[in-house]
Amino acid sequence: MRCNSTPPDEGFTGLEAAIVLIAFVVTAAVFSYVVLGAGYFTTQKSQEVVYTSVDMASSSMQVIGDVYAWSTDGGSTADAIRFTLGLAAGGSPVDFNTVQAVFATSSDIEILDHHDPFVTSEGINPGEWNISHGAETDDLLLEGEDKFTCVAKPSTGLTQNQEFNLEIRPSIGAAIGLKRTIPAKINKVNILY
Repeated sequence: MRCNSTPPDEGFTGLEAAIVLIAFVVTAAVFSYVVLGAGYFTTQKSQEVVYTSVDMASSSMQVIGDVYAWSTDGGSTADAIRFTLGLAAGGSPVDFNTVQAVFATSSDIEILDHHDPFVTSEGINPGEWNISHGAETDDLLLEGEDKFTCVAKPSTGLTQNQEFNLEIRPSIGAAIGLKRTIPAKINKVNILY
């Protein structure tokens, strides 16, 4: 027996094709918007990390002039280190309220305390450091053309030919290291190289 039914339509009409095309276009647009947004976000975060890294890696301070070792007994040991710090070109201000001094030799590492008061031209105790010149007691911000002369006094005296490293560590930025050697003949005042 033969059935006289009409065959089903096998193709899309123009309207159906347009609807499918619009759905693909909208899906592609949303997907591309998400991908571009993620790309912009990643780029922004990368830029932020680079700027933060540059700020942290670059030291804002530099040593100005010579570094000196003082000897109170004039011959057997050097008791204190004197140096002057200023800002590097383009360096951001440094708050000395938050700066830490670390003194190290081949056998010892010591974190030096702030002398109380921190700004004084008076003598300091072993294991301390201070600003002896260039700052006011209420203004410990190294900025612009300021120069702070500092004195660091480790707990133990330094002997002839002894190497040491004095690191000045600001809260933001890289530490500045003063790696020096005590001379073979210790005078009352010694220039360190």
